[in-house]
Amino acid sequence: MNVFYLHLCDLIVEAIKGFSISEKEVQKRMKFRNIEVVDQFKEEGKNLVLAGGHYGNWELFALAISKASAYTPLALYTPMANQFFNQKFLETRGKYGLALLSIKEIRSKLEDIINQQYMVIFGADQSPRKSQKAYWTNFLNQETGVQFGSEKFAKEFKAAVVFANIYKVKRGFYEVEYTLICRDAEEMEYGYITEMHTKLLEKVIKKQPEYWLWSHKRWKHKRPAEMELLNKFSLGNLP
Repeated sequence: MNVFYLHLCDLIVEAIKGFSISEKEVQKRMKFRNIEVVDQFKEEGKNLVLAGGHYGNWELFALAISKASAYTPLALYTPMANQFFNQKFLETRGKYGLALLSIKEIRSKLEDIINQQYMVIFGADQSPRKSQKAYWTNFLNQETGVQFGSEKFAKEFKAAVVFANIYKVKRGFYEVEYTLICRDAEEMEYGYITEMHTKLLEKVIKKQPEYWLWSHKRWKHKRPAEMELLNKFSLGNLP
């Protein structure tokens, strides 16, 4: 656990550095291993959902992603209660091309998202706001509610779905690797997408647990008695 706190300290310092870091330095510190997994769908004219977790350095990823893909990236976010910090993080995350949209605005902007073929990014490991609307499965040996938004959105827009993992190479330097979950979300069985991005995240956490954000109160909700615990897919089902 001491290694986790060292990484957490790195994240805090790197987040502060993000306010002033140059675009050239961003590209030096965040590399992309297999961007072709993503860009193939832009060439096909498809919408894309990118699911990931709070692993590695997601803030540096936000600064780097717009120059690393043919897509225009769009990240959904939940506004912070503190307006000052909310505005500062919006300015920082969006300064090199990442579009940002509040979850409160998404319904009014859906047509624009479809027409412009954004890469829509979901931080899919946050605790769901409502237990009754979550997908419940086993994650890190615990009953866990998973936000269903990424799967719902992907199905609605017949999007391809890709999982993004941010590896820490060394202090201050990261690499992103993509894993295809499906080519058309509409064709997938209920729960498949959510189960797959959750299992892929679990796999990388088990390999190097110190780089996941353990401090973000992931298990603050309990499964409602009427909700079924689902766990019927395996990583072997990935394309």
